Amino acid sequence: MKTILKVLRRKDPDQKAWWQEMIFETEDENASVATALTAICADPSFQDAKGQPVGEIVWDCSCLQKKCGACAMVINGRPRLACDTPLREFKGGPVTLEPLRKFPVVADLAVDRSILYENLKTMKVWYEEAVRAEGPMLDLAYASSRCLQCGCCLEVCPNFYAGGTFAGTAALGPTVRLLASLPEGQKKEVRKAYRDHIYEGCGKSLACRNICPAGIDVDELLVNANAMAVWKRLFGPKGRS
Repeated sequence: MKTILKVLRRKDPDQKAWWQEMIFETEDENASVATALTAICADPSFQDAKGQPVGEIVWDCSCLQKKCGACAMVINGRPRLACDTPLREFKGGPVTLEPLRKFPVVADLAVDRSILYENLKTMKVWYEEAVRAEGPMLDLAYASSRCLQCGCCLEVCPNFYAGGTFAGTAALGPTVRLLASLPEGQKKEVRKAYRDHIYEGCGKSLACRNICPAGIDVDELLVNANAMAVWKRLFGPKGRS
């Protein structure tokens, strides 16, 4: 199987980006974009379509099993995980690889996604002690815990930008998990954080609806989060905070 890859390259954030085209060949019908990048980086003699050395392509990876979200990038214009994008899907290419655009570029396909974690710290989205969701909230807590923090949802969101107060859907999962599992008396700050950093900034475009690599039902999380953090506060006799 032969695939044409076009990689947007830059060795540092201040360098002007440029496209490098290369041909990757493999007999593995299950090869992914991550497979190709791993093989190219492991071969110092690998050359591009012009006969120039490719060298090491900088990209992030860890588990390569769709569990960590580290290898998120823009593939043919769509944010995806490199490990979960089979080359056979493109029937030879060309396949364009670019870094996520909503985060500062480190080099080549690697970006600095620390803003995701800074937003969670700002919202104080963590457990102070061990708790467990029960009853109907258990499924909701589990679904929200599947978020990979990959940033694909933020890439397509028209309202998110690094440094803004809107934390985006990436913060939705962890927040919903707390709302679903914390005792009622401990939800006040979480509700406020949700309203300030998610609900108020969301334009409800739902561009993130079908983009999640983990297959999280964003609609379901939003409906339940709004019910627990916004509508219950406004209309529920016991839900004011």
